[in-house]
Amino acid sequence: MLDLSLIGFATILIIVLLLISGRVTPIIALVLIPILGAFIAGFGIGEIGGFFDEGIVDVINVVIMFIFAILFFGIMQDVGLFDPLINGLIKISRGNIIAISVGSVVIAAIAHLDGSGASTFLITIPALLPLYKRLKMNPYLLLLLIGGSASVMNMVPWAGPLGRTASVLKMDVTELWRPLIPIQAIGMVLMIGIAIFFGLMEKRRISKKYGSPEAAAAVDVGLEDEEEESSEESSETAAKKKSLARPKLLWINVILAVGVIGILVWGIIPAGFAFMIGVSVALPINYPKINDQMERIRVHAPNALMMATIILAAGSFLGILTGTGMLDSIATDVVKILPAFVAPYLHLIIGFFGVPFDLLLSTDAYYFALLPVVDQIASGFGIGSLSTAYAMVIGNIVGTFVSPFSPALWLALGLAGLEMGRHIRYSLLWMWGLSIVLLFVAVLLGVISI
Repeated sequence: MLDLSLIGFATILIIVLLLISGRVTPIIALVLIPILGAFIAGFGIGEIGGFFDEGIVDVINVVIMFIFAILFFGIMQDVGLFDPLINGLIKISRGNIIAISVGSVVIAAIAHLDGSGASTFLITIPALLPLYKRLKMNPYLLLLLIGGSASVMNMVPWAGPLGRTASVLKMDVTELWRPLIPIQAIGMVLMIGIAIFFGLMEKRRISKKYGSPEAAAAVDVGLEDEEEESSEESSETAAKKKSLARPKLLWINVILAVGVIGILVWGIIPAGFAFMIGVSVALPINYPKINDQMERIRVHAPNALMMATIILAAGSFLGILTGTGMLDSIATDVVKILPAFVAPYLHLIIGFFGVPFDLLLSTDAYYFALLPVVDQIASGFGIGSLSTAYAMVIGNIVGTFVSPFSPALWLALGLAGLEMGRHIRYSLLWMWGLSIVLLFVAVLLGVISI
């Protein structure tokens, strides 16, 4: 069995290194390396095919949910569902440093309802960066607040981390999400608290340097036109966006979105089915012409299919590692060498260092390679799989947009003209502290057991 453990460790290590190096896509690493490991362990192609079938069956519901959730929220973005609220918040907060800081958190939370980091940054940074520049606010604060808020919102079931976790645990992603709703709410309250604190600090700094926020805004008076130009999209893109918007159908879309999310929380039908119905209703209501409907699907399909293929590849990976007995063997052998006083708290230890792990591991490596091993070890000491998963999710997810392995973060840095190193130095400790507080809260609420 030790040989099986070594093969399993080697398989996971190679996958992690490949994912970190960025030399191959997650699909290639998650499919080919486990197959090679299974061959080395002495399993035939027929047996490996059976393991694949078992793994795919376990994740297919998650895949369906992801595809239709991304399509649904993409369509909701197209029709302008969130535009009035975002524009109103920007208008209300303009000129008030503390209000702008708090507004940044709220706007990012709304923008991240589709679970896409890229779209969140594309919506928020062009809209808010001119305000930060106008009032001489630190642009790294903007990235901290947007990234932190989006990370807390990233616990929604149609975002990546919970989908990956659900595929590892072989459970319904909506059931996994429900106990996290209070954690999300507390996380957003804490993010607003952080925004108020930094807003006060920025106001003090600006007042000390310029005399007052108003005086700071008066510097470079010709900047306003430049800001407006930089915050506006090209005329062609703006025209396209306007043609897709459906302001007259706003309340119908609001009712539809609230209804879908309500059904999701209620759990009366599977999450994938709820979003499938939502897409089927949203398309004909907003775009009666079949060509327009197909165009909306074509636009959003790449994002949906990319996540679906990764989850399916993860199903293959987990099916093979489970079917061959590698995970069980790894857990058995690691327990033998772990100090007795450490092993029962392994899930909390990994969760505590979740944000620093984001600097070392990609999201796929963390959830698909590390989580299964930790779960197997912790379960040997009576720790439930859900407690292990929640500890690792809560401990890690807040650092999503501090990690250099996040493609969306590089997009944000490009949009804001900022540097990765300075962003990490500015945001890391605050995000790590937030994750530790949320981990502690989850233990107090009984979401994580000790």
